[in-house]
Amino acid sequence: MTRSKRYEGKRVGIVGYGVEGRVSAQYWRRQGAHVTIFDGNDQLEVPTGMSAVVGDNYLDNFDGFDVLVHSPGIRPDRLVTSTHQHQIVTSATAEFFRHCPAPIIGVTGTKGKGTTSTLVTKLLEAAGYKVWLGGNIGQPALEFIDDITAQDKVVLELSSFQLMDLPQSPQTAVCLMMVPEHLDWHTDIEEYIAAKGNITRYQTAQDMVIYHGSNDWSRQVAELSIGHKTTYMKQPGAYIDNDAVMMAGQRICGTNDVGLVGAHMLENICAAVTAVWDMVHHDACLIAKVIKDFKGLPMRLEPMERVDGVVYVNDSYSTNQYATMAALTSFEQAPIVILGGFDRGIDLTPMITAVAEYAPRGVVTIGQTATIIRDGLHQRGHDLVVNGGSTMTEIVAAAAKMAQSGDVVILSPGCASFDMFKNFKDRGEQFRRAVAGLPGKHEAI
Repeated sequence: MTRSKRYEGKRVGIVGYGVEGRVSAQYWRRQGAHVTIFDGNDQLEVPTGMSAVVGDNYLDNFDGFDVLVHSPGIRPDRLVTSTHQHQIVTSATAEFFRHCPAPIIGVTGTKGKGTTSTLVTKLLEAAGYKVWLGGNIGQPALEFIDDITAQDKVVLELSSFQLMDLPQSPQTAVCLMMVPEHLDWHTDIEEYIAAKGNITRYQTAQDMVIYHGSNDWSRQVAELSIGHKTTYMKQPGAYIDNDAVMMAGQRICGTNDVGLVGAHMLENICAAVTAVWDMVHHDACLIAKVIKDFKGLPMRLEPMERVDGVVYVNDSYSTNQYATMAALTSFEQAPIVILGGFDRGIDLTPMITAVAEYAPRGVVTIGQTATIIRDGLHQRGHDLVVNGGSTMTEIVAAAAKMAQSGDVVILSPGCASFDMFKNFKDRGEQFRRAVAGLPGKHEAI
């Protein structure tokens, strides 16, 4: 679909040149803008036809620009330093919402966003819709905005960073379980919840929010909406009863038939089923088939392979302690768990307490929080704790040394990765390679 050049002749600054920043720069350039990139990397390769301000002081001066587009990792209030009274500070997410011709289903929460967003997409595709999936899950939404038609559906995974200054809400908002997170970036938990609240704050009476019925913060976000509110994990939305996924009195499928690993994944399933129930015309058979076939996303409780009878599971995406706490209960036997990472200053007592109570077969601690976790476990009488070392090869070797045939080894750090790895994907890929390099008999799962 060809669109007019909305920013012809405007001076637009793209602040932050990561994955989304690159897409934003090309988008605004196609819209006729004069684009300047702002980034802390002074070795940045600037695309032909664009200028750049790089280095340590790249946020110091934005005067003379009509529009500033901040990337998700950059707080919007860091850009409000200009004396230009008519300057617009926005984001790629806000721009997408402003011009998207199709209805949007937005998904947020602390954990489960990617799985729920993907499952919603697969359910809608099975019902015959053309669906676009993007946002925080990997593909910036502006990359496909020109191809969307009004008959399509859009599913966006939305982080608190993307929501923080979003001035518009999706027609369908899904608010999953929320716990304290990103408190190294947000000023406090109140700001974190307020940012999440933008997913419902601007809804109309015709819009809908689906929220976790037992989570106070999820309910708090839902209450900001003037639209229709529906809980999940309890009626009237999807819920679990007698070992089955239920919706509107109908049995969708047994919990043993679910393709996803982990009891907490049932929450994501119930959220997705509630969100699409009317859109798929209450087709329980269609929903059941998708749920049975969907095995989840990479690095979300992903079984990789069996080595000498030991199953290795990649849960690198568990970057907060509550995701790890849920992962620990996902297996019949207590696993050997690899824990730790970047220290965000978050109190890890809930995770340490849960690990001690669950008594895994062993714990391998890594990263900046290793000492905190190790000391906390020792204080609670858990002595099967070893230091993983400084490389993923050493970490996996330490876990393998503790393991016996029939055990499960899970990388579920409960912390961000930035102290040792580029991101959770890099951590997960290094884990995959290290497991592949273990000596012994390797079997596919």
